[in-house]
Amino acid sequence: MEFYLEEGRKLNPNSSTLILPALSVGNVGQLAVDLLISSLKADKIGCLDDPNVLPCVGNDAYSPAPAGKLALPLEAYESSSSALTLVQQRSPVIKGMMIEYAKNMANFAASNGKKHVIILSSLDFGRWKNIDMSSGMQMYYLSSSNLDGTDADCESLGWKTLQDYNPGQRMWKHLDELAEEGSMIDEDFLFEELEDEDYYPSLPFAALFSCFKAKGIKVTCLLCYCSEGDNIPEAFYMAEATSKFTGLNHKEFQGNGADKWIAPFSWQSVYGPPADMTLF
Repeated sequence: MEFYLEEGRKLNPNSSTLILPALSVGNVGQLAVDLLISSLKADKIGCLDDPNVLPCVGNDAYSPAPAGKLALPLEAYESSSSALTLVQQRSPVIKGMMIEYAKNMANFAASNGKKHVIILSSLDFGRWKNIDMSSGMQMYYLSSSNLDGTDADCESLGWKTLQDYNPGQRMWKHLDELAEEGSMIDEDFLFEELEDEDYYPSLPFAALFSCFKAKGIKVTCLLCYCSEGDNIPEAFYMAEATSKFTGLNHKEFQGNGADKWIAPFSWQSVYGPPADMTLF
């Protein structure tokens, strides 16, 4: 993975926290990162080039002005007011290369002095056990603070640990082994039939979690259950949770509304134009 700084930019040495998405159902993590970048008016400081991420290009996601800026697969932003670094991922990882991508991202974080990584991702609603919607959406988490995945700060916010997390389970153990430098993928393991308990460790956030942990970096995964469709409400919920967890003050946001959030310009067309009501 190569990191290319924008002309005249440099990484803030005081920014020790990195926030990034892990692609999953509904793209909630990516939408939440978009919302944080837009609301903080974070500055683009560079882009990352990783051979394991599919190439893509698009218009600037945050500005309506045609300034000639392009959006690339992996971009890095920094908010000077909050000392946060945010990485946005706009295209998927090549099938079978998630571990390599996760290792590269962990090396990037370690070499640039990151002490805490926050991964935002989503989980398939159909896998949710013990559903309780009495209090609305619920945030789950997984942390490297303790072996059992718990974290006192997350618990104080009323969040629950990832259901059925077991660091001794075969897939989680396999991920930890793969995350070590010089490890080799066990080809026989790849062809074993996955069981229900293998669902969570088979997702991108799990590979990132294991690789950051292997580098000695504190890592926290913030997770919510959702279905495919319009997941903008989940994105606001996850961005709000991230704001609370990192201690962000809404005064740092640049929006005009009561909660100060700014929906990115690109969201105006994220689900296409509204239906022609004359059809009904």
